[in-house]
Amino acid sequence: MSEIGGKFSWGHINVNVSNLEQSIAFYEKLGFEVFIPAIPYLNISDDSVANTVHESAATALGLPVGTTGRACIMQLDAGFPKLDLTEWSASTDRSPLVTADLGIARICLATDNLAAAYDRLVAQGVSFLSPPQHTQDGKADIALCADPDGALIELIQVYLDKW
Repeated sequence: MSEIGGKFSWGHINVNVSNLEQSIAFYEKLGFEVFIPAIPYLNISDDSVANTVHESAATALGLPVGTTGRACIMQLDAGFPKLDLTEWSASTDRSPLVTADLGIARICLATDNLAAAYDRLVAQGVSFLSPPQHTQDGKADIALCADPDGALIELIQVYLDKW
């Protein structure tokens, strides 16, 4: 079989935020760290002053020309995907998606001890929709928290021996 051109691999997940510093602090509670304090190809960084996104990048992303922003790239470990947190000047105040909505509604992070992670995050002020719940036949435990702008983060502990 011939090699297919244009093969994909993980790059990043983008989360638009209303306050970059507040969001960085939240994702650090989940174990993320700042990987690059900027998104160089967009000409934006985590500096206190927003930079203008290059016209071609704004066009490609569907942003108005002249949009400014601040951002950083975060990582959970040395692998992929990375997490881009972006504060845009052109952001609109809409509610984030919920689980039943169409589109990307949440990201999921796996853990080997959900109960301990939940307790640690609650102690740090992270709000959850509910305490961890056991799924059908004990196949997984899950809990959802929300970032400062309401984007949903699912935390999961999977028991593959029960699948």
